[in-house]
Amino acid sequence: MSADRADKATGRRWQDVLTPRRIIALVLAALALVFIFENTRQVRIRLIVPEVTMPLWAALLITFVAGLLCGLFAAWSGRRSRRRARR
Repeated sequence: MSADRADKATGRRWQDVLTPRRIIALVLAALALVFIFENTRQVRIRLIVPEVTMPLWAALLITFVAGLLCGLFAAWSGRRSRRRARR
């Protein structure tokens, strides 16, 4: 069997699915998760007024997800404004 043959179910090749950009994103996400789960001690975090005690991994994970959502929103918003400019 050839590695270049298209998958019968989707019609895509591995080279089409695993682009360099996606591989880099997966490696960075894996490194972020390793960093997050290696930091397990309890920390105190001040949230404007209340002070919360939580595991450091949870605070890092919350920050990571918030940053990821902000990046996705910025990319979506940029694509949306470019589409409007073309009209």
